[in-house]
Amino acid sequence: MPVQAESGVEVLTMGRVGVDVYPDQVGVGLEDVSSFGKYLGGSPTNVAVAAARYGRSSAVITRVGEDPFGRFVRRALRGFGVDDRFVGEVVGAPTPVTFCEIFPPDDFPLYFYRENAPDLQIHTDELDLAAIRAADVFWVTVTGLSVEPSRSATLAALEARGRAGITVLDLDYRPMFWDSREHARAVIEQALPHVSVAVGNLDECHTAVGTSEPYEAAKALHEAGVSLSVVKQGPAGVLADDGSGPVVVPPVPVDVVNGLGAGDAFGGALCHGLLSGWDTERTVAFANAAGALVAGRLSCSDAMPTTEQVEARLREVAGV
Repeated sequence: MPVQAESGVEVLTMGRVGVDVYPDQVGVGLEDVSSFGKYLGGSPTNVAVAAARYGRSSAVITRVGEDPFGRFVRRALRGFGVDDRFVGEVVGAPTPVTFCEIFPPDDFPLYFYRENAPDLQIHTDELDLAAIRAADVFWVTVTGLSVEPSRSATLAALEARGRAGITVLDLDYRPMFWDSREHARAVIEQALPHVSVAVGNLDECHTAVGTSEPYEAAKALHEAGVSLSVVKQGPAGVLADDGSGPVVVPPVPVDVVNGLGAGDAFGGALCHGLLSGWDTERTVAFANAAGALVAGRLSCSDAMPTTEQVEARLREVAGV
């Protein structure tokens, strides 16, 4: 039976969760690593954590195993101020673990141990659709669309929400979770009419709408029904278009330590800016600075910055 919400939250995310195991030694392969750190992980989970750092009430709809790592996930969420009332357990399905290697500035191989992952076993009849409708921001990912029953549950949640408030699709395309890019595109096409914001890098935009040219991708996302398209261009900055014309925010300089959490930091900060009613340029600049701060740190969830830290970084970049 679904867990019933007592009240809405500002940011409600849905999908992947797990435990990130990061090496303490940088620049060497896992075969040569002697010690590791354990962190809360999973893209939509990290977005909820990031939003909580800005004082936003947040929660995540996901599933864990009945195991020590599942207990760690719940404890970590509560420690970060993220509501865990929608975190269920799946019997016989282990909580996923992800290892990474760290080769700065731009090589961070991931090794997913996600066989029978519980977060992809969310069923439609388990959803609290009232809570999903009530959230100010509802955030889902393309990974959640990759297999059943998560695919049907994610689409049902989007359809029930009816583009209320701010509904975000993180394009989050990871080839290992799909049998082909074309299959992913066909499923994404079903989701786009139900969302108001789409966020992705150039390769993810190519998967979603068939082009990696940023202006064409932003236009194609608008034509699919999206009100705000956000296209991450790497060293060229971020292109965002809310329908009033595109804006490009330049990159924020950073000495990269681990780039894996930068996108999730960007996402949580994007939610904060949208909820604050800021214009598109200010919102994306804030999100960009948040992503840069996390790229300069080792972990993901633990590294999410506060409002004061992001604003201080923006002042540094502006020379103020």
